[in-house]
Amino acid sequence: MRRLRLLTGGESHGPRLTTILEGLPAGLPLDRAGIDAWLKRRQHGFGRGGRQRIETDRVEITGGLRGGRTLGSPLVLTLVNRDFDNWKRVMDPWEIDPGAAGARRVTIPRPGHADLAGGLGTAQTGDLRNVLERASARETAARVAAGAVAAQLLARYGIGIRSGVLQVGSETVHDGPPGWELLGHVDPTSPLVTPKPEDEDRLVEAVTAARNAGETLGGVVGAVARGLPPGLGSHVHWDRKLDGRLARALLSIPSVKAMAIGAGIEQAGLKGSAVHDPIVPGQRGLKRTSNNAGGLEGGVTNGADLVLRAWFKPISTLRRGLPSVDLETGEAAATAWERSDVTAIGAAPVIVEAMVALILADALLETLGGHAIEDTDAAWKALTARLAPWWSPEL
Repeated sequence: MRRLRLLTGGESHGPRLTTILEGLPAGLPLDRAGIDAWLKRRQHGFGRGGRQRIETDRVEITGGLRGGRTLGSPLVLTLVNRDFDNWKRVMDPWEIDPGAAGARRVTIPRPGHADLAGGLGTAQTGDLRNVLERASARETAARVAAGAVAAQLLARYGIGIRSGVLQVGSETVHDGPPGWELLGHVDPTSPLVTPKPEDEDRLVEAVTAARNAGETLGGVVGAVARGLPPGLGSHVHWDRKLDGRLARALLSIPSVKAMAIGAGIEQAGLKGSAVHDPIVPGQRGLKRTSNNAGGLEGGVTNGADLVLRAWFKPISTLRRGLPSVDLETGEAAATAWERSDVTAIGAAPVIVEAMVALILADALLETLGGHAIEDTDAAWKALTARLAPWWSPEL
């Protein structure tokens, strides 16, 4: 990111997770309940494991905030890992008990996880727990906390994000790119947070069947951002193009193996006349008769809705295990199972939203600047005034 800087620290069963978000303007009011609401969404979803019955994530801010307003210094957010109480003898930062339950060395890497690659890369094959604890998707809680803050900045300027599950395993509730109105039907309390809660019974059945078979499932998440002005990002340099920055952010989420912008995948088999979005006069500036581009052209927002999808592979920890090799003996072995999810796809939408919010907030601040929120407000007012003949927000 170019204006914001994000750093997270902490292990899955360590004492806590820490997030440092730098680059926010001073004076931005934050809502603690709003951050906690995003964290609660990350713990939701049918098919989650027992960990979610232990953790109750609540944000603590230990730096960069006073009286509910940012100070312009790095914002420091922490989340206590309640499960650390059960793992203290195994995960204490200073001294561990080799005889404690769960303290055995992990030497059988799981296919699909960072165990083997990370162990080889950091010379920690003698105990892969030193790798898997950090590679765990628990780290996304730290990102969600930061993303919730970024979303509050975006909301100040009328920019909103919606998301939902479009597919679980082979069960699909919506083909192709989602729209803003479609995602408005998402019930955040439904089992798998799809835009068609009335169709979720068959998805729940698929997750239940996978659990009974010792299997895991992935899925597809869609997200739409509305209210973005044209011009965010850059058409000049490859590393500043917003589509590339969004792709990097989404692909960094554990289990995400593919992403698409707009009708990105579907466009490949079509002719140009069926793909590119016509520009026509509108009542409030220019408009498009379609949005196959998904709100991005040439690495820059074009004022239309930003439309994204992310494909999640199945979780790599299976109850019935997978073929592997014991790195200590060199012999074939099956992977061990520790408490895990059958699917985390119900929690995935808010993680996608968080990463999208962080990238969009970064791009917005890159355009607007301002060390004080009053200066950022003034720049937004000037930008929207300049764009008024061509674009106006629809949110």
